[in-house]
Amino acid sequence: MAETTTTTEKNLALLRTAYETLERGELDACVEMLTENFIANVPGLPDPLHGPEIWRLGAQAMWDGFPDLRISVEDMFGADDKVAVRVHFSGTHQGTFQGIPATDRRVSFRSIELYRVEGDKIAEEWVAPDMISLMQQISPAPADH
Repeated sequence: MAETTTTTEKNLALLRTAYETLERGELDACVEMLTENFIANVPGLPDPLHGPEIWRLGAQAMWDGFPDLRISVEDMFGADDKVAVRVHFSGTHQGTFQGIPATDRRVSFRSIELYRVEGDKIAEEWVAPDMISLMQQISPAPADH
Protein backbone atom coordinates (compact mmCIF):
# COMPACT_ATOMS: atom_id res chain seq x y z
CA MET A 1 0.00 0.00 0.00
CA ALA A 2 1.45 3.36 -1.04
CA GLU A 3 1.90 5.92 1.69
CA THR A 4 0.33 9.27 0.83
CA THR A 5 1.21 12.63 2.31
CA THR A 6 -1.68 14.96 2.98
CA THR A 7 -1.64 18.59 1.92
CA THR A 8 -1.55 19.58 5.59
CA GLU A 9 1.55 17.42 6.20
CA LYS A 10 3.26 18.93 3.13
CA ASN A 11 2.42 22.44 4.34
CA LEU A 12 3.78 21.72 7.83
CA ALA A 13 6.99 20.32 6.30
CA LEU A 14 7.34 23.43 4.11
CA LEU A 15 7.04 25.74 7.13
CA ARG A 16 9.45 23.64 9.22
CA THR A 17 11.98 23.87 6.38
CA ALA A 18 11.37 27.62 6.06
CA TYR A 19 12.09 28.26 9.76
CA GLU A 20 15.21 26.03 9.68
CA THR A 21 16.45 27.85 6.57
CA LEU A 22 15.77 31.24 8.17
CA GLU A 23 17.65 30.26 11.32
CA ARG A 24 20.68 29.42 9.14
CA GLY A 25 20.43 32.94 7.68
CA GLU A 26 19.84 31.61 4.15
CA LEU A 27 17.53 34.42 3.05
CA ASP A 28 17.85 33.68 -0.69
CA ALA A 29 16.65 30.12 -0.07
CA CYS A 30 13.78 31.46 2.05
CA VAL A 31 12.69 33.85 -0.70
CA GLU A 32 12.59 30.87 -3.09
CA MET A 33 9.88 29.37 -0.83
CA LEU A 34 7.60 32.40 -1.36
CA THR A 35 5.19 32.96 -4.24
CA GLU A 36 5.99 35.83 -6.62
CA ASN A 37 2.88 37.66 -5.38
CA PHE A 38 3.62 36.97 -1.68
CA ILE A 39 1.48 39.03 0.72
CA ALA A 40 2.71 40.18 4.15
CA ASN A 41 0.07 41.34 6.61
CA VAL A 42 2.01 43.39 9.15
CA PRO A 43 0.62 44.76 12.44
CA GLY A 44 0.31 48.53 12.46
CA LEU A 45 0.00 48.91 8.68
CA PRO A 46 -3.43 49.55 7.17
CA ASP A 47 -2.70 47.62 3.97
CA PRO A 48 -0.74 44.43 3.25
CA LEU A 49 2.73 44.58 1.71
CA HIS A 50 3.42 42.67 -1.50
CA GLY A 51 6.33 40.71 -2.90
CA PRO A 52 9.10 38.42 -1.64
CA GLU A 53 11.54 41.35 -1.40
CA ILE A 54 9.36 42.93 1.30
CA TRP A 55 9.77 39.74 3.34
CA ARG A 56 13.53 39.81 2.71
CA LEU A 57 13.84 43.39 3.99
CA GLY A 58 12.16 42.46 7.28
CA ALA A 59 14.24 39.31 7.70
CA GLN A 60 17.45 41.17 6.85
CA ALA A 61 16.63 43.84 9.45
CA MET A 62 16.33 41.09 12.09
CA TRP A 63 19.64 39.52 11.03
CA ASP A 64 21.41 42.90 10.98
CA GLY A 65 20.24 43.62 14.52
CA PHE A 66 20.56 40.09 15.90
CA PRO A 67 23.23 38.17 13.93
CA ASP A 68 23.09 35.20 16.34
CA LEU A 69 19.29 34.90 16.01
CA ARG A 70 17.87 31.58 17.24
CA ILE A 71 14.40 30.41 16.30
CA SER A 72 12.47 27.79 18.24
CA VAL A 73 9.11 26.61 16.93
CA GLU A 74 7.00 25.88 20.02
CA ASP A 75 3.77 24.85 18.28
CA MET A 76 2.80 24.28 14.66
CA PHE A 77 -0.43 22.95 13.24
CA GLY A 78 -2.29 23.17 9.99
CA ALA A 79 -5.69 22.88 8.35
CA ASP A 80 -6.54 23.17 4.67
CA ASP A 81 -4.12 25.72 3.16
CA LYS A 82 -3.18 27.39 6.48
CA VAL A 83 -0.38 26.74 8.99
CA ALA A 84 -0.31 28.37 12.43
CA VAL A 85 2.96 28.72 14.33
CA ARG A 86 3.90 29.82 17.85
CA VAL A 87 7.58 30.69 17.70
CA HIS A 88 10.24 31.95 20.11
CA PHE A 89 13.11 34.16 18.94
CA SER A 90 16.26 34.92 20.91
CA GLY A 91 19.57 36.59 20.16
CA THR A 92 22.01 39.33 21.05
CA HIS A 93 21.42 42.94 19.96
CA GLN A 94 24.69 43.40 18.07
CA GLY A 95 23.58 45.77 15.30
CA THR A 96 21.22 48.71 14.85
CA PHE A 97 17.58 47.62 14.93
CA GLN A 98 14.70 50.04 14.29
CA GLY A 99 17.06 52.96 14.89
CA ILE A 100 18.42 51.65 18.20
CA PRO A 101 22.21 51.09 18.12
CA ALA A 102 23.61 47.78 19.37
CA THR A 103 23.35 47.28 23.14
CA ASP A 104 24.86 43.76 23.31
CA ARG A 105 21.80 42.79 25.37
CA ARG A 106 20.29 39.31 25.08
CA VAL A 107 16.70 39.40 23.86
CA SER A 108 13.89 36.91 23.90
CA PHE A 109 10.42 37.37 22.38
CA ARG A 110 7.60 35.36 20.85
CA SER A 111 5.41 35.61 17.80
CA ILE A 112 2.16 34.07 16.67
CA GLU A 113 2.22 33.55 12.91
CA LEU A 114 -0.27 32.30 10.35
CA TYR A 115 0.66 31.29 6.81
CA ARG A 116 -1.32 30.47 3.67
CA VAL A 117 0.25 28.03 1.26
CA GLU A 118 -0.38 27.84 -2.50
CA GLY A 119 0.94 24.67 -4.11
CA ASP A 120 4.40 24.18 -2.63
CA LYS A 121 5.09 27.82 -1.73
CA ILE A 122 4.17 30.28 1.01
CA ALA A 123 1.69 32.79 -0.42
CA GLU A 124 0.69 34.93 2.55
CA GLU A 125 1.61 35.61 6.15
CA TRP A 126 -0.02 37.25 9.13
CA VAL A 127 2.58 37.80 11.86
CA ALA A 128 2.10 39.17 15.36
CA PRO A 129 5.55 39.42 16.97
CA ASP A 130 5.70 40.80 20.50
CA MET A 131 7.53 43.94 19.35
CA ILE A 132 6.68 45.82 22.56
CA SER A 133 8.62 43.25 24.59
CA LEU A 134 11.51 43.26 22.10
CA MET A 135 11.79 47.06 22.02
CA GLN A 136 11.63 47.27 25.85
CA GLN A 137 14.57 44.85 26.01
CA ILE A 138 16.80 47.00 23.76
CA SER A 139 15.59 50.51 24.61
CA PRO A 140 17.98 52.76 26.51
CA ALA A 141 17.27 53.03 30.23
CA PRO A 142 15.46 56.26 31.13
CA ALA A 143 17.81 58.99 32.35
CA ASP A 144 17.80 59.68 36.09
CA HIS A 145 16.45 63.10 37.02
